[in-house]
Amino acid sequence: MSGFFVRRATRSSQIGLALVLLSVPVLAAAPWWGGPATISMLVEVLVYIGLASLWNLLAGYAGLVSVGQQAYVGLGGYTLFGLASLFGVDPLLAIPVAGLLTAVVSVPVAGLLFRLRGPYFAIGSWVVAEVFRLLLANWQLLGGGSGASLPVPVVIAMAPDRFLRLAYIYWTALGLAALTIALVAFLLRSRFGMALTAIRDNEIAARSNGVSVTRTKLVVYVLAAAGTGMLGALISLAHLRISPDSAFSVNDWSVLVIFMTVIGGIGSIEGPVLGAILFFLLRGALADLGSIYLIILGAIAIGVMMLAPRGLWGLVAARTGWDVLPLKRRVFVTKPES
Repeated sequence: MSGFFVRRATRSSQIGLALVLLSVPVLAAAPWWGGPATISMLVEVLVYIGLASLWNLLAGYAGLVSVGQQAYVGLGGYTLFGLASLFGVDPLLAIPVAGLLTAVVSVPVAGLLFRLRGPYFAIGSWVVAEVFRLLLANWQLLGGGSGASLPVPVVIAMAPDRFLRLAYIYWTALGLAALTIALVAFLLRSRFGMALTAIRDNEIAARSNGVSVTRTKLVVYVLAAAGTGMLGALISLAHLRISPDSAFSVNDWSVLVIFMTVIGGIGSIEGPVLGAILFFLLRGALADLGSIYLIILGAIAIGVMMLAPRGLWGLVAARTGWDVLPLKRRVFVTKPES
C-alpha cells in the first residue's frame, strides 16, 4: 500500500546545506589564508550579501520597494562614530547599539512612509534618506559636511595591530551576513512568512483572510532597518572614516543592492547571495573599462529582467529544481509494498 509524507528538504538542498556548512570553517579561517586585499574584498562581499538579503525581504516579500535604505546605512555608521569618538565606546560593541537605534528611528519613519504606495513610497524613502544626510552634514561634532575619521586611540584600543583589526571586522561581517540569511530563512519558514507570501501574492486577498498587513510590513521594515544599521556601522568601521555623501550614497547602498537582488533573483533566499557574488566578479572583470563598465552592468540588468524576471537563480531553480534553503513543503509518495 502506497503512502505519502511531507517535508521541505530535497536531495539538492541537503547537498547544498552540507556544502554551506563545510564552507563555514574555510571562510572563518580566511584571515590566515588570505592577504589584506582579499579580506577587505570579502568584507565588502559579505556586507552586500547582508544588505541585498534585507532589501529582498522588504521588496521581494513585503512589497516595500525602497530606494532609501542608505538612510539606515548612514545612520548606523554615524551612531558608531558618535559612540566611539564622543564616548569612547568600543566600536565592535557599538554595532548592535547602531542596530537598535536604527530600529527605533524606523518606527516613526514607517508611520510616515506607509501612507504612500508604489512609486510614491520609493521616492519618499529616498527623500527621508536625504533629510538624514542633510541633518548630519550640519552636525559639526562629527565633522559636518567633510566628515570625520575614527580617533587613533579608539582604533588601537579595538586591536593593537592591523591584522587583528581586519580579522575582527571580517569575522563580524561573516557573522552578520550569516545571521541575516538565517533570520530571513527563519521568518519565511514560519507563519509570519506565510503572511508575507500572501501579502506579496495579493495584498487585498491577504487582508480579507485575516492577515494584519500593516503590522506585518512594519515588523519587516523595522527588522530590515536594524540589520541595515548594523551593516552600515560595520562599513564605517571598515573604512575608519565617515562623511555624509559616502554614508548616505544612493548609488552604493541602494542602486547596487537592487542590481544584485534583481540579477540574482528577487523573492528567493539564494538570489541576493548569487547576485552579490556575480556583481563582484563582473566588477573585477570590467573595472578597467571605465564608464563602459556601468553601461554593461545596466545592459545585463535589463537583459536579466527581460529574459529571466525571477533572476538567474530563479531560472536555475525552475530548470533543475535546486534549492539550497527550500521554503515550500513538498509531498513525496512512497512506493507500494510488494
